[in-house]
Amino acid sequence: MNSRVDGYVAKAKKWQEEIAELRKIALDCQLTEELKWGTPCYTSQDSNIVLIHVFKEYAALLFFKGALLKDPKNILIQQTENTQAARQLRFTSAQEIVKIKSTIKAYIAEAIKVEKAGLKVDFKKTEEFSMPEEFQQKLEQHADLKTAFEALTPGRQRAYLLHFSAAKQARTRVARVEKYMQKILEGKGLDDE
Repeated sequence: MNSRVDGYVAKAKKWQEEIAELRKIALDCQLTEELKWGTPCYTSQDSNIVLIHVFKEYAALLFFKGALLKDPKNILIQQTENTQAARQLRFTSAQEIVKIKSTIKAYIAEAIKVEKAGLKVDFKKTEEFSMPEEFQQKLEQHADLKTAFEALTPGRQRAYLLHFSAAKQARTRVARVEKYMQKILEGKGLDDE
């Protein structure tokens, strides 16, 4: 048990019982407990396997490579349509967790095997993401912007494309593109300072 995670659990305003149950299960699976990204994370041989995170409506156990798990019970949830690797188990009560404890342990065991086998998620290539028309026009109008965008890492390119595409209205997409043009020109990612 990691004392930093003890602090996280003690400070949790909601889902404290659910966090405690998920924590027990992860520790029973002989995973190493750490606090990463401000949340309990469980690793095997320095590889991330699962993490516990909470939302307003539920507590979740996130499998980093959940897309590679067999999921015979059909209980893994893809958080958003753009999430490629991770999958969640969601809970609204500690009783739900206790009820499927053996299933959770089996899924964790499979996740550990996936990691030990060195399996990788086949991520979509940047060019497979849709290019919003508004951004395409800016790239065509500004050669320096096109050059700067192409120089970004594939992950940064995808983040921008997803952010621009997520807007439902054209004027919102235009506003987003204009807001981030300077960052792209500076070679920065969407969340870089």
